[in-house]
Amino acid sequence: MKKIIVGSLALGAALFLSGAAFAADGAAIYKSKCAACHGADGQGTAMAPAFKGSEYMKTAKDAEISEVITKGREGAAKKYKQFALGMPKQTLAEDEVKAVTDHLRTLAAK
Repeated sequence: MKKIIVGSLALGAALFLSGAAFAADGAAIYKSKCAACHGADGQGTAMAPAFKGSEYMKTAKDAEISEVITKGREGAAKKYKQFALGMPKQTLAEDEVKAVTDHLRTLAAK
């Protein structure tokens, strides 16, 4: 019985830690791919809009955000015309896009 309890606790801890690692991956990917334009804390810069407090990021569907990440927004597709540069498409795995999307929602909630 003691082995079952210990095993269950170990499994639970592993699942919890893998979820935390997943969230950390989104932050790490953001830092390496997005922060230069959107700001370290999602506050925006002269190059790209803020995620912090963004209504779009709070209300857009995951699929919409994923599409912007993977396809970018250039030319006529640009949402924010006041920025000279468009959003370049990013080459990320599906789980990485999900992690970044989750991280963006965290930034938007601030």
